[in-house]
Amino acid sequence: MPASGATARPRPFVYINVATTADGKLAPGNRHFVPFSSKRDRQLLLELRTRADAVMAGARTVDLADTTLGPGASRFREMRLAHGLSEYNLRVVVSGLATLDPNAEIFRHRFSPIIILTTGRAPRKKLQALRRVADEVEVFGADELDVIEALRWLREKWKVKRLLCEGGGGLNEVLFRHHVVDEVYLTLCPLLFGGHYAPTMVDGKGVESLGEATRLRLKSLKRVGDELFLVYRVKKHRTVKSVQGTATQ
Repeated sequence: MPASGATARPRPFVYINVATTADGKLAPGNRHFVPFSSKRDRQLLLELRTRADAVMAGARTVDLADTTLGPGASRFREMRLAHGLSEYNLRVVVSGLATLDPNAEIFRHRFSPIIILTTGRAPRKKLQALRRVADEVEVFGADELDVIEALRWLREKWKVKRLLCEGGGGLNEVLFRHHVVDEVYLTLCPLLFGGHYAPTMVDGKGVESLGEATRLRLKSLKRVGDELFLVYRVKKHRTVKSVQGTATQ
């Protein structure tokens, strides 16, 4: 807990779940997602949702994958109840320009609130369209999503203690860049997509030096068939300084 008088407020524990090809791709070069992981990986996704107060994804992930971000079948909802959570998780979609399709599949399933996080760049008409279909639309940041404030808001208003993020790569990059990710669940699948334009686990701006890189500690590893299921803890960020062409920590 912060010391008395500190301005820091609590945020949710953030964990990312992602399945990639062996060369780190989320989809082929045309950026159109097609399921390529195993049945076990898809089950893991639902298992991870059973421990989350809220599940979050970017607008394109929600649009293109036709996902509802819900808990799935009754056995998974029962697992949520056994974990002391509500039967259905809160659903959060990040759409910086409010380009999320108001007719997306997620809005056809009203089992739990849908929250849209956006920015000051979002056109008024698009905000109005989303406010007609979402339970709440909130603006955080002028040009880019202010993830720090958004997470604090989710913690304080919606009581989100554990937040599961399911991508895509642009949203993941923002979360990593602001050092708010605590854990990563990575399924490595036995495929190669290649391609300069194929989306990766972390897209966006990326880092410009080794010192900015996010460092991970392997927590567990399991092989199922030809897939590897890895869990990483994110190390506390430390600046790596460059001295005469070599990096020292």
